[in-house]
Amino acid sequence: MGTDMTAQTLRERREALLGLGLAIVPEMVAGSIELTAPFVDASLGEGVEVAADLAYGSHERHVLDVYSAAGEPGTDRPVLVYVHGGGFTMGAKSNPDTPFFRNLGTWAVQQGWVAVAMNYRLAPAHSYPSGAEDIAAAIEWIVEHIAEYGGDPSRIFLSGQSAGAMHVADYVVGRGGFGAHGRALRGAVLVSGLYDTSAAAAKGLYRVYWGEDEAGWAGLSTLDELVELDLPLLVTVSEFDEPEFQAQAAQLVSAWQARRGEFPPLHRLYGQNHLTSVYTVGTEWDELGPLLRRFIQANA
Repeated sequence: MGTDMTAQTLRERREALLGLGLAIVPEMVAGSIELTAPFVDASLGEGVEVAADLAYGSHERHVLDVYSAAGEPGTDRPVLVYVHGGGFTMGAKSNPDTPFFRNLGTWAVQQGWVAVAMNYRLAPAHSYPSGAEDIAAAIEWIVEHIAEYGGDPSRIFLSGQSAGAMHVADYVVGRGGFGAHGRALRGAVLVSGLYDTSAAAAKGLYRVYWGEDEAGWAGLSTLDELVELDLPLLVTVSEFDEPEFQAQAAQLVSAWQARRGEFPPLHRLYGQNHLTSVYTVGTEWDELGPLLRRFIQANA
């Protein structure tokens, strides 16, 4: 889907993306949107119904959107849940000024699934482990209500990007607790996350979520528990991710190999940066979508 691109165009756009730099600064964010938004195919939304801002809890941020096939409710479609990034302090499930993350929700419906995109409470007002707690509440709502939209509550796949990936990691290892239905997942997808918090840079956006005492961050790491987890995982890092995210992906490789004697379910997304991994889903530039499709097909 999306606008056809020649090999030359792909090279040019890859070079333009690299030219934005690796640091996640406002200019890089704006440039990433400018490079990718025109390639999102508007036809992805054809035949898709969106039930927006459904409450899964009492806070104003406890809302989610459900994407489903129009006129074809059924009850047996896999469910893809998406948790947005934003450095713990910002972000949303959709943006009226861009096609993100409606591109992911509508693309998922085109695969024969139901999609859910959720908001969660933000730092500094809400600190660790509020993100995982909110996922637990959302998953409980999904188990109880997703059949109304054609989804199968026994085939839920939870995904997150950046801070969203860290919230997902916290959730799957039980840091936020589980709801009445337990973990209730078939698999989890971690896109460009940090898992060894003891090795994280001393950034202000981490302090407002993990706490001012950096010595205490080590106890919040999910790396060891992810390696031991009894749940199918799909993990990605982007070619043009910030060095910190690439270093943590390498740590995952080392820890997984040491514990399990095999390479982890980690994929490097060629020609993508920290943001475009999800921005390009449903376009000709998509690297993540095909991996998601295979992962869900294999585990649904």
